[in-house]
Amino acid sequence: MDFLTLEYLKNGSEIQKRILQVLENHQIFQKLKTYNPILAGTFPIEINIEGSDLDIILETDDFEILKKLLIIEFQDQEQFTINLIEINDVECMVCKFQLEEFPVELFAQDRPTHLQNAYLHMIKEFEILEREGDEFRRKIIELKEQGFKTEPAFAKLLGLSGNPYVELLKY
Repeated sequence: MDFLTLEYLKNGSEIQKRILQVLENHQIFQKLKTYNPILAGTFPIEINIEGSDLDIILETDDFEILKKLLIIEFQDQEQFTINLIEINDVECMVCKFQLEEFPVELFAQDRPTHLQNAYLHMIKEFEILEREGDEFRRKIIELKEQGFKTEPAFAKLLGLSGNPYVELLKY
């Protein structure tokens, strides 16, 4: 499965087709093209639940320029926020807003998108879901509905101990 483009959404579930329609209608990936956007998270691998957001990861080495673009393009969207944060001593930018029925989270850091943890986790989770099958997928969704984040849900079902975000990548 090639998650680096949005092509897979065309033949996906109804919600995936709807996501593609919304992203195309608002030209989200065209507006963010310079930042090598990738749709990551739960929707691409079909473990989304009610309230799941569209996670779009971006790469940048200039947060100020990106911030200006995000403000210009998205500040009129409902619930728009933008923040600089640090995760594991790495500077990141998070921009959130509502796009039609979908909450959106844009996540940027100075790292190629295909090497960011959000993408690497999604690929690993996809591989596990493909191997383990529909019953495993259903159990992941149930755990998420109980309040588990995605990686801790996988770690629980796989019997992984330690930091689930680290251990999942080792699995």
